[in-house]
Amino acid sequence: MKSFTTLIKGARLIVEECMKVERGDTVVIITDSEHIQVAQALSGACWAVGTSPVIADITPQVTTNSISIQASMEPPANLAAAMVNSDVILITAVMEWANRFAHVDPVRQSCKRGARIASVEEGMGEWDLTLEDIFNTVKRTEKIIQAVEGAKKVRVTSPSGTDVAISVEGRPPLKIVPIKGKGVMMGPIPLWGEVAYASVEDKTEGRIVFDGIMLGVGVPGSLKNAIELTIKGGRAVEIKGREEAERLKAVIKGSDENADIIGEFAIGTSEKEVYGSPSEKGMLGTVHFALGDNSHCYPGGQNVSRLHLDGSIRDVTVEVDGKKIMEKGKLVI
Repeated sequence: MKSFTTLIKGARLIVEECMKVERGDTVVIITDSEHIQVAQALSGACWAVGTSPVIADITPQVTTNSISIQASMEPPANLAAAMVNSDVILITAVMEWANRFAHVDPVRQSCKRGARIASVEEGMGEWDLTLEDIFNTVKRTEKIIQAVEGAKKVRVTSPSGTDVAISVEGRPPLKIVPIKGKGVMMGPIPLWGEVAYASVEDKTEGRIVFDGIMLGVGVPGSLKNAIELTIKGGRAVEIKGREEAERLKAVIKGSDENADIIGEFAIGTSEKEVYGSPSEKGMLGTVHFALGDNSHCYPGGQNVSRLHLDGSIRDVTVEVDGKKIMEKGKLVI
């Protein structure tokens, strides 16, 4: 168990630098039983800057959602009301659950009302991280946004067999970085960086091979076996692999008619993330795609689904309208 002093060090980074919590802010901290000490440390850091935070322990919902991928992610009405009436919302819970929670209605409503909202990554107080690292992630993210601006077609290839074309024409970027501004979409902090797009729903074509992590298939770390998707007209018309692929097919089949649409395309931008956890999606050198919903979070997204399941691809090459911006996981711009 980490010392409270160690946790407070990380909590101050989150509260003071990433979230810019100010005296008088209304703060709610959402947690589960595994992360209650982290929540208490965050609460202490908030008190130190002059706020009176509330901690909401929603362990039963986190447990239910972990058992059943089909169970509703929407929070109870009283918690939803607290969220939309808060200036700052912090989530410290199982990371896969927190990533999925980003797509519920109260998160979107809170953003519209100008809240600053983020999930806290694992290992608080033990991050090998400086403010310069955080600023570099922001700069790198903005550089990739500029490279993709105005593009019609993006092509992604990888050593594991991915070769897919995506249209982002007319779709604004979603910048997810460790410093959270008012009304900015929820994302993990403090290591994570990402540029995400609502891919044009009927324009994705080719083969996607998830060889990193895959949410929703019961694998907490790296996939043991890759999952291969054949995409036509934006939909996954075939899914091949071993047991992980079978689980993914079952989850999609048990959801709705839009769960097989490629809703999101995103590029990781952080040099501080590592392989093998949900945070891999924010790692430089990876791309991730999501099946399902892109209407809640992503500018221009039109696909409405109960699901939003991310899978990552490692060591990618990314071409934007024929120009390489990343080659075998290395940024070349």
